[in-house]
Amino acid sequence: MLTLKAYAKINWFLKILGRRADGFHEIESLIQKISLHDLLNISPFHELKVTADVGIPEKENLVYKAASLLKSTCSVKTGAHMELRKNIPAGAGLGGGSSDAAATLMGLNQLWSLGLSPESLRNIAAKLGSDVPFFLYGPASFACGRGEKLTPCRAAKKLHILLVKPPFEVSTAWAYKNLKKTRLPINEAFHTEKSGTLPDGLQKLTKKTEKVNNIKLLIRNIENAQFSAISGSELNDLESVTIREFHVIAEIKERLLELGAEFSLMSGSGSTVFGVFRSEERVESASKDFQGFWTAAVHTITD
Repeated sequence: MLTLKAYAKINWFLKILGRRADGFHEIESLIQKISLHDLLNISPFHELKVTADVGIPEKENLVYKAASLLKSTCSVKTGAHMELRKNIPAGAGLGGGSSDAAATLMGLNQLWSLGLSPESLRNIAAKLGSDVPFFLYGPASFACGRGEKLTPCRAAKKLHILLVKPPFEVSTAWAYKNLKKTRLPINEAFHTEKSGTLPDGLQKLTKKTEKVNNIKLLIRNIENAQFSAISGSELNDLESVTIREFHVIAEIKERLLELGAEFSLMSGSGSTVFGVFRSEERVESASKDFQGFWTAAVHTITD
């Protein structure tokens, strides 16, 4: 039996550049894995079977969809039993379903001895959802296109984070549907700087120096925990959309800052808000202030 950890993610920024001809939205985002994870046990079986501790019909579960797609794509004759233990809440902007799907692809690639390359797995993953390819990599990536074009990054500093989710889910489709106007590209949303180092992968991202420098600046601020340089900026274009409907998102952000968070932002389309603290002890202390909310004390994955 194989046991895999399917890690959750946060978005350090999420810029929506406009709607594409294929109906998806063009985005730019910096995504990083965090220590919160689901557990996926995969064992040989004569057919595809998924058991999970959540009330999702088997064939609607992304684990089943990923397994079914891989099986048909590679003409696999056997099956697998996949047991999913959920810790990442649904509708939270943490990528739980996408991470489960990616773990399924990686696990079955090994169990079935398919020998698929990372590129082949990525192409299959992209058919399951825009976030799924990210979870094949780690620990952090700059994502563009509809989210499937990835440039690996390195976040060198371990950061302590409190996740706070109000008692409701937010549909990603709903959030994008209610995003009315085209947003500015990331190079217009951040000021430029000409110095500092850049992860090797980002050197090849674009020839537009100003754009690279802005991404470089943001990544360096996160690596060095210099959140004062980015706090107050509109880093997530979906945040205002979600706050218009759910005012408590703004209240959680503000309360996290009052409790000592150096930085606070909604992840993805929500409904989870995360706060970055200087220590695990401060995270634990702040979590006591959110009775009635789902909370989790986590840290960033850095290698």
